[in-house]
Amino acid sequence: MKVIFLQDVKGQGKKGQVKDLSEGYVRNFLLPKGLAKLASDGNLKTLEVQNASEEKRKQKEKEDAEALGKRLEEMTIVVKAKAGEGGRLFGAITSKQIAEALAAKGVKIDKRKIELDEPIRTLGVTQVPVKLHPEVKAKLNIQTAEE
Repeated sequence: MKVIFLQDVKGQGKKGQVKDLSEGYVRNFLLPKGLAKLASDGNLKTLEVQNASEEKRKQKEKEDAEALGKRLEEMTIVVKAKAGEGGRLFGAITSKQIAEALAAKGVKIDKRKIELDEPIRTLGVTQVPVKLHPEVKAKLNIQTAEE
């Protein structure tokens, strides 16, 4: 009996997958728990439409991320901090401070998407990678200035 999975079922299939399973398993377990539905012509057509709309949404997200990436690469964010002799900072610039400086410029980015290996501890310009989408990364220029 062919079914379309509505949720991931361990050992059987993932959401949206069409699979041929035994009739007893389908009627006694999958259908009553709402984990799958029968793969009729109408349901298969609905699945195709859902997959197409999901693909369109993912493509739009990627395009938006690429546009934001271009905007970020043109920007230079200035972060002020107290510094001592030799351009060494008291403390450090973290991804949280960078995210707050971006928010002040009107760009909302989660601090976890800013891939800062270690906090910035010196004055000057530093390039920081930002992961905007699984396939899109951008380099953001952070200028650390003395207060």
